[in-house]
Formats: sequence, structure tokens, C-alpha cells
Amino acid sequence: MIDLTPRLVEAIGEAGVVSGQVTVYIPHTTAGVTINENADPDVITDMLAALDKAVPWREGFYRHAEGNSAAHVKSSMVGCSALVPIVGGRMALGTWQSVFFCEFDGPRRRRVIVSVA
Repeated sequence: MIDLTPRLVEAIGEAGVVSGQVTVYIPHTTAGVTINENADPDVITDMLAALDKAVPWREGFYRHAEGNSAAHVKSSMVGCSALVPIVGGRMALGTWQSVFFCEFDGPRRRRVIVSVA
């Protein structure tokens, strides 16, 4: 999981938006984006461990030939976009919140699309 928050802060500053929203979209079927705590790194570890337990990498019933069915399921569970309001030129995130890119099948070359309006 990669913290995107500093890059989003930069994009909002460059756009000069004081009131609006920032949308983060991940155009990939085996990656995602989420908002969660960034104060304690154990939260990320726990999240990834829980996802691995809920959706194991290898299961006898997976049929996708590429062998990355678990990554597809995790991407759908987490989601591919996040929207954060901008208030007073800043993201209206909670005290401990950050926006994270989630890689479930990598490393791979990925794109993150950010829209500030």
C-alpha cells in the first residue's frame, strides 16, 4: 500500500481549488484505492493480512487462467476509486486518515488518475 496523500495535496495546490473534491481512480482490475489510518503502520499490515485470509492467493475453485483471481477479488472488495471533499483548500480527511493505492498483483506498472474540481 502506497500513501498517495502527499501527491494529492500537491495536485490540489497546483489546481488552486479551495472548495470542491478530489477523485482518485485506479484503472486496473488487480489494484485498488482506499482511505484508512496512516498513523500506525500495523494497520496496513493488519488490513493486508485480513484480505489475504479472506481471499487466499490459491484456491482450487479459481478458474482464471492468469492465476491472479485473488487479486481481482481484492480489487473489487476494496474498490477502484475514492472521493474526498476539499474544504478551505485542503482535503477533509480525518486526523489519522490517508489515501492509499493498493497493489494486489505486483509489482506492476500502474496508473493513478487524479481529478481535482
